[in-house]
Amino acid sequence: MNLQNVLIFLLTTYFNMFSILSECLTLSPPAGFMSHELFRCHFNSSALQDLHYSYSYIYNKVEFIQFDSRVGSFVGLNSFGQKLATSWNNDTEWLDSMKTYREKICQPNAELWYRLVLDRSVAPSVALSSVAPPAGGRPAMLTCSVYGFFPKQIRVTWMRNGQEVTSDVTSTAELPDGAWLYQIHSSLQFKPRSGEKISCMVEHLSLEEPLTIDWTPPPGQPMPESEKTKIAFGVLGLILGLVLSLTGFIYYKKKAGGQNQFKINLNQFETSLKSI
Repeated sequence: MNLQNVLIFLLTTYFNMFSILSECLTLSPPAGFMSHELFRCHFNSSALQDLHYSYSYIYNKVEFIQFDSRVGSFVGLNSFGQKLATSWNNDTEWLDSMKTYREKICQPNAELWYRLVLDRSVAPSVALSSVAPPAGGRPAMLTCSVYGFFPKQIRVTWMRNGQEVTSDVTSTAELPDGAWLYQIHSSLQFKPRSGEKISCMVEHLSLEEPLTIDWTPPPGQPMPESEKTKIAFGVLGLILGLVLSLTGFIYYKKKAGGQNQFKINLNQFETSLKSI
C-alpha cells in the first residue's frame, strides 16, 4: 500500500466516523450560519503515552461544547454549552461510546501514521545555479535549489571559505513538490572574487551528515571588473619592474665596460714608458 492510498484510507475512516456520529456540516438556509463538528486525535510521540481524543461542536465560528477523553465528559464553554453538556452527560450510552474513540479510532490510526508517514524520510537533491552580474558591477545571484525531501523541516546554509554567510541571503518557505515531498530555494547575492570558495550546506533528518555542494564558476563566465583591474595593475607592475631591471642591467654593463677600457689604456701607457 503506497502513501497516497494510506492517506485516502485514513481520510475515509475519519469521514465514516463523522457520518456515523452526525452530519458534519449543516447550513441554515435563512441566515446562512454554519455549524460543524470537529474530531481530533492529539499525540506528540510514537510512544503515544500522551494520546487523547477531543470532540468540539462549533456554531457560527464559536465553539460552545467540548468532549476530551482526559476529562471523560462534555464541558460547556458558554452558558448554552453548559446547559447542553448537562443533558449530554446524562446520556450514558453516548458518553460511554465517546470514551471508546481514543482506543478504537485514535490509537490504531496514530500508529499507522507513525509507521507509514511520520517516520518516513526522503533525502533531498541539491542543485546550484548562478546569474552572471550585468554591466555596472551589480552583485551576482547564486541560487541553491533543494528538491524532493521529506519531512518538511530542513536547514539551508551558505558558506564562504568555511564561514557561514548571514547577509544578502533570501529563502523561500518549504513548498510542495508533489508526492508528499517538498522543495526550497535559497539565494545569495555576492561579488565573485578569485580564490574564494562558496558552498551551499543542507541539513535534513534523512542525512547522516550535512550535504555540502561547492560552487564552480561555469566556463567562459566573464571576469568581474574588480578582478580585471587587479590583474591589469599586476601586469603593469610586472612590466614596469622588468623595464627598470633591464635599464639597470644596461647601465651596469656600460659602466663596467668603461672601467675595463680605462684599465686597458693605462696598461698601454705603462708599456710605452718602459720601452723608452
